[in-house]
Amino acid sequence: MFRPWLLLVALTLFPVFLVAAVATAQEPEEPRPASSANVLQNNAAAVAPHEAARRLLERLLPERADEFVLETISAEEGKDVFEIESAGDKIVIRGNNGLAIATGLNWYLKYHCACHVSWGGTRLELPKVLPKVEGKVRRAAWAKHRYFLNYCCFGFTMPFWDWQQWEWLIDWMALNGVNTPLAVTGQEAVWQAVCRRLGMSEQQIDEFLAGPPYLSFSWMGCMDGFGGPLPQSWIDSHVKLQQRILARQRELGMTPVLQGFTGHVPPAVRQNFPDAKLHNIRWVQWETDLLDPLDPLFAKIAEMYMQEQAKRFGTDHLYAADTFVEQVPPSGDPKYLADVSRATYSGMTNSDPDAVWVFMTWPFRYKQGWWHQDRIRAFLGAVPHERMLCLDLFCETGPQWSRTKAFYGKPWLWCNIQNFGWRINLGGDLQNMATELSAEARKDPAHGQLVGLGVVNEGLGYNPVAYDLMFELAWRNEPVDLKQWLHGYARHRYGRANDQADAAWAILISTVHPAPRPCDRRYVIGHVPTLKPIKGQPYDNAQLAEAWRLLLDAAEELGDGAPYRFDLVNVARQVLSNHATKMHQDIIAAHQAKDVEALQEASDRLLQLIRDLDELVATREEFLLGPYLEDAKRWGTTDAERAKFQWNARRMVTAWGSIEKYNEWSYGLRDLCYKEWSGMLSGFYLKRWQWYLDELAAALKQGKTFDDTAVSRKTWEWELKWADNTDTYPTEPRGDSVEVARRLWKKYGNALGLDADNQGAGTWRPE
Repeated sequence: MFRPWLLLVALTLFPVFLVAAVATAQEPEEPRPASSANVLQNNAAAVAPHEAARRLLERLLPERADEFVLETISAEEGKDVFEIESAGDKIVIRGNNGLAIATGLNWYLKYHCACHVSWGGTRLELPKVLPKVEGKVRRAAWAKHRYFLNYCCFGFTMPFWDWQQWEWLIDWMALNGVNTPLAVTGQEAVWQAVCRRLGMSEQQIDEFLAGPPYLSFSWMGCMDGFGGPLPQSWIDSHVKLQQRILARQRELGMTPVLQGFTGHVPPAVRQNFPDAKLHNIRWVQWETDLLDPLDPLFAKIAEMYMQEQAKRFGTDHLYAADTFVEQVPPSGDPKYLADVSRATYSGMTNSDPDAVWVFMTWPFRYKQGWWHQDRIRAFLGAVPHERMLCLDLFCETGPQWSRTKAFYGKPWLWCNIQNFGWRINLGGDLQNMATELSAEARKDPAHGQLVGLGVVNEGLGYNPVAYDLMFELAWRNEPVDLKQWLHGYARHRYGRANDQADAAWAILISTVHPAPRPCDRRYVIGHVPTLKPIKGQPYDNAQLAEAWRLLLDAAEELGDGAPYRFDLVNVARQVLSNHATKMHQDIIAAHQAKDVEALQEASDRLLQLIRDLDELVATREEFLLGPYLEDAKRWGTTDAERAKFQWNARRMVTAWGSIEKYNEWSYGLRDLCYKEWSGMLSGFYLKRWQWYLDELAAALKQGKTFDDTAVSRKTWEWELKWADNTDTYPTEPRGDSVEVARRLWKKYGNALGLDADNQGAGTWRPE
C-alpha cells in the first residue's frame, strides 16, 4: 500500500545522505545517523508486527498458516509479551512486536503440538487438527535484552553464508525471542570507504582487510590482512547481504547491534600519518596498531566510520566495540584506560547522540590478573551508566558481575558462551543455567542492573537443548525443574513421549550436561598426534554409552524424526570419540613396552574407529565437510577467487590462521576449530594419525628414539599443504543413521562396558 508520509520522510532525509556520500576527510560533516526506519529498510518499519510475524509463519508452515490468527497488542509495562488462546478452530497468537508473536508461535508449537525447530534437526508435523489451548497463555519477558551471537561465530560458522542461510537463522532467532543480535556482516565495505577517505591506496586497503573467516577477528583488533585480499565482488555483495539481514531483523522487531570504532586502525596509518600517536598491541602472533585516544585522529576516524556505516546500514543506536578482547592494553594507568573508554564512547555519540555501547567484559575474565578493580572501575566509569550495556560473557563458569559490584552500576546481561571454536562436542551446564541465573543472580540484591541474558556462542549447532533452555529463561519467572523441563523437551523434540528417550536424557543431564566448558576440549581424534597423554571426558563414558543404547531402543517409535536421528548420531559420535582416549592409552602403553605387535594392533583399532566415525556422521548433513567448502567457493567469481576462499575455509578448521613458521603460537592455534565431520575425519584426521603412527612403528622396529616434537613439526607442514588442496567432498548425507548407529553399537558395545548383544537390557555394567 502506498504511504504518502513515508515518501515525505524519505524526501526530507535524502539531502542528509547525499551530503554524507560526498563528504571528504578534510571536510567531515556532522550528521546524526538516520534511524533504522529511514535507511535501506525495505519499508521494514511500515510492516505491522503481526504482518511481519505472518510472513515468518508462512515461511515456516505455508500449508497451515491460515489456521492461525496473529494480532498486535501493547507491551506489558515496557516488557515484550505474547498471548496464546483458541478461538473456534483457530489459534490466536498476540504479541507487542513481530518477534514476541513469533516466540508465542514457537511456544505453541513446542508445548501444544510436540514440534521443534532447531539447528540439530527440525520436526514440524502438526496434528491434523490444531490442539486447543485451555484458557489463555500469557508470558512477559523479564529480560529486556535477549542477546545473540559472538564475533567469533561470524568467522567460524557463518563466514560464507548466503541469504537463504541467514533468513533461516533470523527466523530461528525470532522464534526464540532474540531481540538484540550482533550484526557485523559487511563491515569491510565501511572500512574500505574510510580508508579511501584517509587517502590510502588500494594495496594498503588490501593489506588491512582479512579473508572472510578472519574478518571478525579484525573487527576485534586481533589481526590485519590474514587470508586476504578480498575481491571487490565480495565487498559489494556483502553490503547487499547485510542490508537484507538488517531489514528482516528490524521488520521482526529486533534491535541489531552494529560495529563501533575501537581505535584499531590499518597499518597504513603509520605511513600516511607519521605524527599520529599509535600503540602496538599483540594477540597470539599478530601485532596491530591502536590509535591513542587523545590523538585528534581518533575522533576524526571515528566520525568517518560512523558516517560510512550509517550511510549503508542505518542504525538502531547499539554499537559493539571491544578494544582489548584478549590483548593486554599498552598501559595499566587507570587514566589511560578511562581515556580509551571515553574516546570510544564519544566516537559513537558525537555522530549518534542516542548511541549505547555494547561491551563484552571478556577481558576482565581472560586477563583477570591484569584487570584489577581500579582498572575496571576506571574503564567503566568513564561512560554514563545508561550508555553502556555490559555482556558478562562466561557466566556459566566465571561470572564477572559478582566481583565488579555488578559492573559498578552498568546495565548488564547474564551470558553463556556455550561453544568455543565451533567445536563439535556434547556439553553445556543446563543445571547452572536453570539455577544460577533465575534462582541466584536474579534474586541476589547485589545484581545491580541485570537487564537480560545472552547466548554468545563462538559457533552454532551441536547442543540444541542449551539454546532452548537459555532463551526460554527470558520468559520464565518461576524456577525451572530441570527434570520436568527435559521431559517436555524430549517430548516436543521427538514428537511424542517415550520412556527410553526420557531415560537417555536423564543420563545426558548427569554426564555431558553438567560440563561447564562443553567445547573447550580437544579429544584424541582431533588432537595433534602425540605420545603424551590426552585428557579425556570428565564423566564415565560407559554411562553415556547407555544413553546411546536407550536411544537405539526408541528407534522403532521415534526413528523417523530428524531431531531424533541427529541426537542419536551426536550421542553415538561422542561416545566413540571418547573411546578413542582408551585406544590412545593402549598405543602409549604398547610403545612404552616396546611391543611392536601390540602397537600395530592398537594403531589399527584407532584408525578403524576414525573410519567408523566418518561413516556414522556422514548420515547427517550437519556433520559434512563438503557443504562448508562449497559455501566458501560459491562466493568466488574466478577460479583464483574460489581457490582463495576454499583455502581460507580449510585453514580455519585445521591450522587456523597461524603463520607458516612453526612455533609455540602456531601449535597453540592448531585444531582450534576441530571438526568431527565426515570428510574431515577421513580426509584429514585419519591421514594425520596414519602418518604419525607409521613413523612411530618404524622407529620402534628400528630401535630408534622417537622424536615426538620433530614428527609434529613435519605433520604441521603436511597440514599446511592440506589447506592448499582443492579436492572435493560429498555434500549430501549417505547411509541410514539408525542402521549405522545400531551396527556400530554391536561392534563397540562390549568394549564400552555394555552388552552389545542385548540392546534392550537396559542395564549398564562397568568393565
